[in-house]
Amino acid sequence: MRAQRLWVQAACVAISLFMGVPIYLITLAALSSRESLNDFPLSLLPTHPSGETMSTFLRSTGILGGLVNSLTVGLSTVALSLAVGLPAGYALARYAFRGRDAYQLSLLLTRALPIVVLSVPLAKVFLTTGLYDTAYAVTLLHTALALPTTVLISAAIFVGVPREQEEAAMIFGASPMAAFGRVVVPQALPGIAASAIFTFVLSWNEVLGASILTLNRRTLPAQVLATLGESPLAFRFAGGLALVLPALVFIAVVRRYLLNMWGTPLR
Repeated sequence: MRAQRLWVQAACVAISLFMGVPIYLITLAALSSRESLNDFPLSLLPTHPSGETMSTFLRSTGILGGLVNSLTVGLSTVALSLAVGLPAGYALARYAFRGRDAYQLSLLLTRALPIVVLSVPLAKVFLTTGLYDTAYAVTLLHTALALPTTVLISAAIFVGVPREQEEAAMIFGASPMAAFGRVVVPQALPGIAASAIFTFVLSWNEVLGASILTLNRRTLPAQVLATLGESPLAFRFAGGLALVLPALVFIAVVRRYLLNMWGTPLR
């Protein structure tokens, strides 16, 4: 058992390094002077720290606007996905109805279509309705992409909440909505947190649909992609850090609810 635990810990360390080392290198390059990036061999320690690259990147045209658009779209997508996906997941977990298995399969099949196939028809629809080049268009697209996972994750979590507790709350006078909000939702917070993290990261990283559906109000990944070919190396690292950091902050904020799934107390 001790050897098994050591192997598990070693595997966890290896996976953490595999994920953390690229983030460290991007951060190191983005917060170093532009001259130090041309040194050979490159140092793995911060020898010439400088905020000039990041400050110049953030002052570049369209960057702050793209950051605001990405945050607006990401948080709106999380809110809309949870508002629609949680009731659907609760219905799947609590009620038996004809076609339930086919419905769950159809949810997964919606992710089988590549985004490039969906973007062009959606662009025409949004041009016709006047939603093209708005945050609403990108929010609706990202919500459609995230809903299948939100519904299935929330359904799996709601199945684990005992129905008897909900019925006991209603016996003592709570309405069905009150029982859902006071009994079911607190126990389902880990699943809700997992859905929120997945949805925000999906929305934050999605670039193709945002590039097609927007022109002047692009999200940050779409804006960085549009200027990537003309940017020097230092600004590419600064763009990489700007894309990674907000998603890490969001995960750090929500993680306490996610860790509660394994019995870790909330702090």
